Amino acid sequence: MTAYLLVKMIHILSGAVLFGTGAGIAFFMLRGHASGEPTTVAAVARIVVLADYVFTATAVVVQPISGLVLIMMQGYSLTEPWLTAAYGLYLLTGLCWLPVVAIQLRLKRLAERAVVEGGPLPGAYHRLYRIWFILGWPAFAAVLGIYWLMIAKPEF
Repeated sequence: MTAYLLVKMIHILSGAVLFGTGAGIAFFMLRGHASGEPTTVAAVARIVVLADYVFTATAVVVQPISGLVLIMMQGYSLTEPWLTAAYGLYLLTGLCWLPVVAIQLRLKRLAERAVVEGGPLPGAYHRLYRIWFILGWPAFAAVLGIYWLMIAKPEF
C-alpha cells in the first residue's frame, strides 16, 4: 500500500467514525430521552459522553491532519473553492459540536442527580435537551455537505 492510499484510508475511516459516532450518539440519546426514565437517561448519557471523547474527539483531530496531508500529496491549493467550503462546514460542525459536548455533560449530571433524588428529570434537563437536539441538525447537514464536497470537488 502506498503512503497516499494509507493516508486516504485513514481519512475516509476517520470521516466514517466522525459521522457514524455522531449518528449513533444521536440515536442513543434520542432513545434514552424518549424513555423519560432518569436512570436510563443517566446510563445512556454516560456512554455517549465517553464515546464522544474516545471516538469523535479522535476523529476531529485526525480529519484535518489527514486532509491536509492528502491536499499536499495531490497538489491541490489550500484555497481551492471546494476546500474552502469544506473548511467552513467543518468549522460549523465544530461550533455545533463543542456546545453539544458540554450539554451532554450537563444532561448526564442532571439525570444522575434526578436518580439520586428519586425524582423526575428537571426542567433544566428538558431545556438543554432541546438545544442539544437543535444543534445536531446543522452539524449533521454540514458533515453531509463535506462528504459531497470531497466526492464531487465542484468547480464554483
